[in-house]
Amino acid sequence: MMRTIVRVDDSTISHTRRRLLLDDNAKPKSTSRAKQWTGEIENLYRFQQAGYRDELEYRQVKQAQIDRWPDTGFVKKLQRRDNTFYYYNRKRECEDREVHKVKVYAY
Repeated sequence: MMRTIVRVDDSTISHTRRRLLLDDNAKPKSTSRAKQWTGEIENLYRFQQAGYRDELEYRQVKQAQIDRWPDTGFVKKLQRRDNTFYYYNRKRECEDREVHKVKVYAY
C-alpha cells in the first residue's frame, strides 16, 4: 500500500484559522466527521488521541509550543492533561479505517 505524506505548515493554514489560533475564547460552532485522509486530518487525529479537540484547544489548555516533524509538518509530541507525553512517528498514523473517527470542528 502506497502512503502519501503531505507537508503541513503555516502556509496551509487559512488566514481565518490562523486568527482563531490567537483567540483564546473561540468555541466550535459545528462539527463533522472526516471523509478522507489529509495532512490536516492526520494532525487532528493526533490531537484527539491525546484528548484534545484540535490545535486550538491544546494551545488554550497547555499554552506550549507544539513540536512538529520538520519534513512532514505532522505533530511530533503532545502532552496530555495528566502530563503524560504522546510521541508520534514521522509517517502517517491515522489509517484509512480510522479516518471516519476524526471530528472536524468549524469555528
